[in-house]
Amino acid sequence: MLIPRREIRRCLLLTLLCIFVPFISWAGEPEWPAVEKEASDILSQYVRIDTTNPPGNEIAAANFWREVLAREGIDAQVFESQPGRGVVYARLKGTGAKKALILLHHLDVVPAVKADWSADPFAGEIKDGYVYGRGAIDCKGVAVVQFMTLALLKRAGVPLTRDIIFLGTADEEVGGRLGAGWFIEQHADLIADAEFLLTEGGNIRIQDGQRSYNVDIAEKAPCWIQLEAKGPAGHGSVPLRETAVTRLIRALEKIRNHETNIKVVPAVQSYFTALAAREDSTKAVHFRDLEKALADPAFLKEFTANPLYNALVRNTISPTVLEGSNKTNVIPAHARAQLDCRLLPGEDPQQFVTSLEKVVDDPDVRFSILLNFPPLASEPETELFRAIRSVAERRDPQALVLPAVLAGFTDSHYFRRKGIVSYGFTGLAIEEAESRRVHGTDERLSLTSLREGVQVLRDVIGELGK
Repeated sequence: MLIPRREIRRCLLLTLLCIFVPFISWAGEPEWPAVEKEASDILSQYVRIDTTNPPGNEIAAANFWREVLAREGIDAQVFESQPGRGVVYARLKGTGAKKALILLHHLDVVPAVKADWSADPFAGEIKDGYVYGRGAIDCKGVAVVQFMTLALLKRAGVPLTRDIIFLGTADEEVGGRLGAGWFIEQHADLIADAEFLLTEGGNIRIQDGQRSYNVDIAEKAPCWIQLEAKGPAGHGSVPLRETAVTRLIRALEKIRNHETNIKVVPAVQSYFTALAAREDSTKAVHFRDLEKALADPAFLKEFTANPLYNALVRNTISPTVLEGSNKTNVIPAHARAQLDCRLLPGEDPQQFVTSLEKVVDDPDVRFSILLNFPPLASEPETELFRAIRSVAERRDPQALVLPAVLAGFTDSHYFRRKGIVSYGFTGLAIEEAESRRVHGTDERLSLTSLREGVQVLRDVIGELGK
């Protein structure tokens, strides 16, 4: 039987696509100075949208991204979990040969006290090679890196083996119930084909001039606790021996002096085993068997003097909110404090609260859990992790690639519950001193880091497409 020429051409075309589509290639490198300028301008505009949570107002940010994506010919959907609480979703289509990759970020930010900053935290000022503003790193800079990567792929007409999903959620800074949690409940069908996810948390960490690619595969779990003390009310001019305030102070002092137990979970041991390659011989031995090393009081004192290291080997407690009377001359009947506690994987939150109740030992101080969810981890031996490692080895042959545990939390746990392999990795290269500005004063992101973030994420997606 003769086969029509048109059918032969179609078969040949399909064969060529099968051969070449799995490999992402670029017709030419982008003009990176122009990309840096575009990215910094977008970040500056984005920072000016005040999405302080509470109240959030993320709908303004979601609409901003819908307009920016539309200019690239990418359609986006905007949802509201509640009035003003926005979520934005877009998809850059590939061939569907492989399952989708989600690029996740959150639209809300924590509050900023303008008087403490050298620049207006919501002006998006660009100076001295940095974009200043609340959310510059957490998490608006991450969103810009993800968008610019998507835009460059679209502009270059790169054939993708998998769809790339751009997802911005509300409410992450207070647990994500009205953002990622709501989206998973209401629109899980929109990500049903997703295999991998990248979000905030892990960066290219620069410490003492050395770089490491930290890929967060697990997180500590938040356990936010409220203490409420009660006592007799009265007039401030007539002091009382025992009040709700004095009870609360005593309870907090007991908690402050309480040391939680040291525990080395497997994911943390893996992190320090990898880190040992960069340490001197003595410290390397300690890092390779951390549990044994921490039994030595001298090493324990040295190790836990590093706040990050300390947070990785124990449950932590940070008093953050205090409430008493709203009048100087009124002794209140109730006083409250909130604790930001972070628990290691495998810890039971109720048992942890019970242990603190025993430490305080006061029936007139009541404990309640405000927020908690179980920690989940993602397997490091995956195609995505290997893609990150491959890119790191090409760009920074001397850098370490570390499967890390995040001392904080992100929205990734919502997606891990759905079986999506989720890593914290942004591609941003951030100095240790700059990372300490997150949630603090004068948060900023360097233009160089912004550009490199786009380059790294683009290369990871390219490697993942092979």
